[in-house]
Amino acid sequence: MTLDRFYPIFDSAAWLERLVPLGIKLVQLRIKDTPAPALRRDIRQAKAICAKHDCTLVINDHWRIALDEGCDFIHLGQEDLDSADLTAIRNAGARLGISTHDKAELTRALDLRPDYIALGPIYPTILKQMKWHAQGLDRLRDWRERVGQTPLVAIGGMSVDRAAGAFDAGADCVAAVTDITLNPSPEDRITAWLGATR
Repeated sequence: MTLDRFYPIFDSAAWLERLVPLGIKLVQLRIKDTPAPALRRDIRQAKAICAKHDCTLVINDHWRIALDEGCDFIHLGQEDLDSADLTAIRNAGARLGISTHDKAELTRALDLRPDYIALGPIYPTILKQMKWHAQGLDRLRDWRERVGQTPLVAIGGMSVDRAAGAFDAGADCVAAVTDITLNPSPEDRITAWLGATR
């Protein structure tokens, strides 16, 4: 499977409505701490937006609602793997991406034969508190050798300026969050990202 090289992550369908039409072809909806009815509405809306713009939608964590709504790509963190019904996800024909941070997690992920593996944080990130320090490009190169043909996503502290280094280190795809959402002009930042990754 080939992933688009640019993989923004947003926490609401409103962000997708605003930015996907600019040319995004792969996007993740990552919503935390939201009641199920509102979550379902956002997933439904995101699915419609992505269908209209030929963009692949990945749903973070909420695999049951995602499958209920006909979504076909799920992303799970390591803690999510503990409770997710991976058989149900596979039986639904959904693709699967998995977060990794250390070698034990990578081994666990590879055993599940995911459609991509994410490594992070590559650089320091302000998005969330993590027990892992910045992994760096050397770790990304190591992961490239370990994952074989599995697509590799670099995430954490990524910016337009850092994208080339991640690609040179073996990433197939670069994910970004706050570099876009905290930018004074998210639209201009998307344009810059598309220019750097296409």
